[in-house]
Amino acid sequence: MKLILVVAAGGAVGAVARYVMMSAVGAMVGAGFPWATLAVNVIGSLIFGLLIETMALFWSPGEALRAFMVVGVLGAFTTFSTFSLDVVVLYERGEFAAIAAYVIAAFVLSVGALFAGMAMVRAAFA
Repeated sequence: MKLILVVAAGGAVGAVARYVMMSAVGAMVGAGFPWATLAVNVIGSLIFGLLIETMALFWSPGEALRAFMVVGVLGAFTTFSTFSLDVVVLYERGEFAAIAAYVIAAFVLSVGALFAGMAMVRAAFA
């Protein structure tokens, strides 16, 4: 239960950070292109990389702090950072075909699922 509360607290921090960042970037550049989402995903992936490599090389925080930072804060800030880590892990294993399959599947299935969800609601309430 403690870890769930820690992740929830981190998620709150990450969600607020995402909202603030997207609002700020959106106010600066407008809404014609999803610059705010791109910025959150790139910055989140950078922070995720810095954190994961730091923890791999010379810092070993406890389980609760790791869960707070990685799953909670970064998970709520951007799930794209987790996707990016999955791709890097596959790359480091030399599983290039798996990378291609994962990237294509994630894109096609996720965007397809979004369209499907929209279509289901439209069909139910049209």
